[in-house]
Amino acid sequence: MPDSPIPLDNLNPFNTDGGPDGNVLTLGGIPISAKRVLTETSGRNRLPVECSDMAVQNRSVPTDTVLPHVVYQNLVEAMAWLTRAFGFREYYRYGDGPSGGQMIAGKATIQVRQARPEQRSPAELGFGTQSLTIMVDDVDGHYARAKAAGAKILEEPHETVYGEYQYAAEDLDGHHWLFSRHARDVAPEDWGGTAAAALD
Repeated sequence: MPDSPIPLDNLNPFNTDGGPDGNVLTLGGIPISAKRVLTETSGRNRLPVECSDMAVQNRSVPTDTVLPHVVYQNLVEAMAWLTRAFGFREYYRYGDGPSGGQMIAGKATIQVRQARPEQRSPAELGFGTQSLTIMVDDVDGHYARAKAAGAKILEEPHETVYGEYQYAAEDLDGHHWLFSRHARDVAPEDWGGTAAAALD
């Protein structure tokens, strides 16, 4: 890890199909937005890294957030389904078909993209590799909406040991989603976690 800002000239947040389906511009996995000193951890060695201000605000890509990219076998059908079942709203779409788009639910933003011929969905593969958590104010209402729209419910609404009230569902392509709100303020140590500061 260098001890000076990484040049941004060679970093490209977009892929070759013309839409924002590459990685959001990041440094050490953290989106670059405001000028600040970050601590990048590699084992127990920590080096301060200074991030420069972004000169441009981009209405097509949010900053200061993780921006998931979710691939669907039939994007048009998926965008309609995500709107009906999970309450997302379309912000924009691009390309023929379309080939991609962006959707918003509350403060959460996701990129969605039409699968390429060689790409398979979790439903087709028979397994998933990640979950997406979306924070919502009314978990029970969201659960009722998703269930009525035909979403496969994986976990009924419940309070977790780490203080979240949430439920889990699977979408039409087998992607795993959690919809959650904070129920209690719980320290990691209270449910078996270990804060990073305690490891020093």
